[in-house]
Amino acid sequence: MRILGIDPGLQTTGFGVVDAHGHALQYVASGTISTMHLERGDLPARLKVLFDGIGELRTRYAPDAAAIEIVFVNVNPQSTLLLGQARGACVTALVANALPVAEYTPMQMKQAVAGTGKAAKTQVQLMVQRLLQLPGLPGKDAADALGLAITHAHAAIATARIQEAGNVARRNTGAYKTGRVI
Repeated sequence: MRILGIDPGLQTTGFGVVDAHGHALQYVASGTISTMHLERGDLPARLKVLFDGIGELRTRYAPDAAAIEIVFVNVNPQSTLLLGQARGACVTALVANALPVAEYTPMQMKQAVAGTGKAAKTQVQLMVQRLLQLPGLPGKDAADALGLAITHAHAAIATARIQEAGNVARRNTGAYKTGRVI
């Protein structure tokens, strides 16, 4: 399964693409979509750059699924609203490009990648580098995006195990008849 991770931001949105084959993870690509070349007050143009950038990633890397960070509340409500709009543009682009979208909090991603939900950005960068056997340290936004893709890969394995356990339980109790769950 190829997973596209997105770390949304109005100025810089990180992306990371990972191939997951069971527990094996393989780095495909990472980087950022930047809107810093546009005027700060031109929100519609910035959102369009994010939307179009996600579409280009879909075309270039052909992911099977996407994982995006859930926005946390900042001290500044205006910043939170702007970040929410950037995230909305990214989610809309993912859905418009027919990708299933999973959402994870920063704490969930840090827990999955670094083993603690309170990991610092540098810890996430180092663990992403190690897990994907990268020759160098990824940038902070790209590392978070790759971390989201890794988190989704781990979650997909757990979900498959839970579904299989449920199927086995239903077969053992006789609840499975003619291929339908009763």
